[in-house]
Amino acid sequence: MIEGYEKSEKATASTLQAYLEVTKPPSVALLVFTALGGMVVAAGGQAIPPELFLQALLAATLGCAGANAITCYIDRDMDSIMERTKRRPLPTRRIDPPERALYWGVALAVASFILAWLINPLSFLCAAFGFFDNVLIYSLLMKRRSPLNVIWGGFSGGIPALFGWAAVKGSLSLAAFLIAALVVLWIPSHIWNLALFWSEDYKKVKVPMLPAVFTLKSTLRCLLTTALLLYLFSIALGFVGGLGAIYLTTALVAGLAMVVGNLNMFIRPTRKKAWVMFKMSGPYLLILFVSMMLDLLLK
Repeated sequence: MIEGYEKSEKATASTLQAYLEVTKPPSVALLVFTALGGMVVAAGGQAIPPELFLQALLAATLGCAGANAITCYIDRDMDSIMERTKRRPLPTRRIDPPERALYWGVALAVASFILAWLINPLSFLCAAFGFFDNVLIYSLLMKRRSPLNVIWGGFSGGIPALFGWAAVKGSLSLAAFLIAALVVLWIPSHIWNLALFWSEDYKKVKVPMLPAVFTLKSTLRCLLTTALLLYLFSIALGFVGGLGAIYLTTALVAGLAMVVGNLNMFIRPTRKKAWVMFKMSGPYLLILFVSMMLDLLLK
């Protein structure tokens, strides 16, 4: 009897883990952190009402998690073929039938929309646009059709920052759009370097990710261009957003490291360098947002 209970307990834990995993927690954490950055900068470093703070972060978390679960359902066929993704919950049938992941994602998204609407209408519009762009524009329409799929889908990546700003201010400004632009411009560098490393995977499933269909030189030129634009936008935010020495120093130094890394990749490209740049990109965005928040909170 005890043995049966333990097996049941392990099965329940495994199922819960699968439903958590299908939401892609690392991706959710990073995007929610950008929402937090938008909130802190919008508030000018001043205290945010605790109930608003928690409600906005929960709405952002549920929205990102829901969209990820739905896109995992949409991509389940190619995820089962690609080496990078074949151990996800749907290919391994840890969630079966796969429609359960879809229902889970829809439930999370609906909860997010309700919370966003209760904050203010603009927050709801931001949440709805982010979901629409990620699920419909990127995953359903563009991912398997256009080599610029990441550009189209990248807009949704900037939405959590706009959502955080809108939750605090009830309006948007140039500084808010610049913060969102940092994420939008960061996404191609992040995804295309990953796609360079796994280019054979994308060719196998016939997804026209830029590195899988363009020449290496053209792809690297696009990568370097987005890195330069990201660098310029990050510096511009320091002045437009009223940020100080902590942020500007971080943006200058960290951004230069990313530009130099991409330039080195452009001059002497290797698969290993693409992986290094992919691994560097996540901490870079995190450091940038930490610095903008510290800049205001320490004033």
